[in-house]
Amino acid sequence: MSQLMEQILCRDNMMLAYKKVKANKGASGIDGIEVDEVKDYLKENWRDIKEQVQKRKYKPQPVRGVEIPKASGGVRKLGIPSVVDRIIEQAIVQVITPIVEPHFSEYSYGFRPQRRAQQAVLKLLEYFDDGYTYIVDIDLEKFFDNVPQDKLMTLVGKIIQDPDTESLISKYLKAGVMVKGKYEKTEVGTPQGGNLSPILSNIMLNELDKELEARGLHFVRYADDCAPRRRAQVA
Repeated sequence: MSQLMEQILCRDNMMLAYKKVKANKGASGIDGIEVDEVKDYLKENWRDIKEQVQKRKYKPQPVRGVEIPKASGGVRKLGIPSVVDRIIEQAIVQVITPIVEPHFSEYSYGFRPQRRAQQAVLKLLEYFDDGYTYIVDIDLEKFFDNVPQDKLMTLVGKIIQDPDTESLISKYLKAGVMVKGKYEKTEVGTPQGGNLSPILSNIMLNELDKELEARGLHFVRYADDCAPRRRAQVA
């Protein structure tokens, strides 16, 4: 087992992950185990679960597919992992966040520590003050549903450089989804609702940030929404 995986599975990190998942509450996954019930479940089963993860034999449960109405019309598809899987995902996030953060753009504000939407708005106002008044608003339609997993895992591997952790992340991506009692494969995308999805989306979209920076564009990005700016042209 790698040193990074040891950090993920260590007691202190797992306890912190458990506390965060418990504080966030949320619905149960397909196994029906509620947040308030998971402590007893883990007391009985954690040793076996940990051993399975260590030996790369752990199989995350398929997420429970739900649809949430969008204010603009249509629905947003969410995948609700089991509480146990949410805890393990959170434990991964806590350990890899300090590794991936230095690679991210300073103009990326979504799903990052000590960053929030208000900061993105303030940066946009700075651009306005500097004369950048042409705005292009980019929203990547169904981004989370269409992420190419092979490309994503290649980017994860370049940063993480830990096969044990990469293998576990890949299993979460391919865990599948249960929709109205029917199993569906998840060969593309990273379902919204999982604790890993936000950090994985930033790893993927960091390539976009690098390209925008290389082109000398002034922009801010919040999750899959991006707003590049250009100066007004005077004839």
